[in-house]
Amino acid sequence: MVQAKAFCESKGARLTPLRERVYEILLSKDSAIGAYDLLDELRKTEDNAKPPTVYRALDFFLDLGLAHKVESTNAFMACHHFGCSHPVQFLICDTCGDVQEIQSAGVKETLEAQAIENNFAIVRQTIEAHGVCQKCQ
Repeated sequence: MVQAKAFCESKGARLTPLRERVYEILLSKDSAIGAYDLLDELRKTEDNAKPPTVYRALDFFLDLGLAHKVESTNAFMACHHFGCSHPVQFLICDTCGDVQEIQSAGVKETLEAQAIENNFAIVRQTIEAHGVCQKCQ
């Protein structure tokens, strides 16, 4: 959280107490969490929290690179190496819901090369692989 605060400050972004609480919840989860589950957690300390509150906070963190969205499950997770706009790859367990963020050597370069061959400009890249984790096998 200390690094996230310093990062926000360096970007001139305001980490309000409510945003901080949302990010604390994201950090406390080992896996991705849906917006409404996040709202339920937030309401334990913020009685008047509403869905727009959570979505605005999530947009804030996504824009700064402090969080990732797992598109296929519509869930969110904290990014622990924020500040760099890196391509995202996830391994998603369909049994327990665990999500692991990985960096696969060569994936970004291969995809970029294929995009260039096809006159395509990649704006954002997220690759999600679904399967079964070691704990669930």
